Amino acid sequence: MRKHLPLIGIVLLSLLVACPLVSAGNGEVNLYSARKEKLIKPLLDRFTQQTGIQVNLVTGKADALLQRLQSEGRNSPADLLITTDAGRLHRALQAGVIQPVQSELLSSIIPHAFRDPQGHWYGLSLRARPILYVKGKVEPHELSSYEALADPQWQGRICIRSSNNIYNQSLVASMIAANGEETTQVWAEGLVKNLARPPKGGDRDQIKGAAAGVCDLAVANTYYLAGMLKSKDAGQRAAAEKLAVFWPNQSGRGAHVNVSGAAVTAAAKNRDNAVKLIEFLAGKAAQQWYAEANGEFPVRGDVEADELLRSWGDFKMDTLSLSKLGELNPDALRLMDRAGWK
Repeated sequence: MRKHLPLIGIVLLSLLVACPLVSAGNGEVNLYSARKEKLIKPLLDRFTQQTGIQVNLVTGKADALLQRLQSEGRNSPADLLITTDAGRLHRALQAGVIQPVQSELLSSIIPHAFRDPQGHWYGLSLRARPILYVKGKVEPHELSSYEALADPQWQGRICIRSSNNIYNQSLVASMIAANGEETTQVWAEGLVKNLARPPKGGDRDQIKGAAAGVCDLAVANTYYLAGMLKSKDAGQRAAAEKLAVFWPNQSGRGAHVNVSGAAVTAAAKNRDNAVKLIEFLAGKAAQQWYAEANGEFPVRGDVEADELLRSWGDFKMDTLSLSKLGELNPDALRLMDRAGWK
């Protein structure tokens, strides 16, 4: 990702700066974030300027932060958790480390599918997981749905990361919700037969593998592709430019999407300030700046996506309540294991 803000990011941040300030001295909020500091710190600083609430930021890997919250228990200093994937947010709920909050503002601007029904967590940005294909090797008319990836025509032609990846677990959970466990089991077995290589690496590695001729299709989150296309590394840009985006299941439920989201911790000592920070991050200017900087889609329908993301065309999203992804995660894990998805 860029180290310096693009022009649109500067303009959006200036809009935030234009908001009236509130004098300091309104307390603090302690944030555990799986988001990298450079992608969220400018917004946190502006929140402090606007409200006088000091944000104490701790960043780390998503799973490590959840483990930390569990080990700290009621003594945790964290008031707010920002993490990736509805599956992880559900794990935090199951672990008892987050609490429900009610906010009329959040309930009115964040679609129901992208927040917990009881208010335990709220989505802040959307990440889509479409099919990427190598230009010249695959034509868009050959593609249709996630289900069709199990067809024999794709034998030895697909790259996807391992079954221990939460993004794939959530994708499979969405398919169980749509098609049932038995049908999804057959699909997963067919997909495994079509893999070009045993799963390894992250989403960027699947894109690089496709670009290098290892496979013709890759399944990856769009922000990885966006990051590579905007990279200062010529090699990453060249690899990403060989691939195009295909939005699957457009005649049915729509393409699979997930969220990065926020939740107030069960141990929160600054609960009200934590809610105020979530509401700020769900605001129009903050959402657009953050989504543009990170290559994700805004969770709000009234905020426009980044120009690069818009260039991939409009698409229909799966409107399944993302809380189901967490609920079905154990079933997805067992199913993937039975299918031999390493």
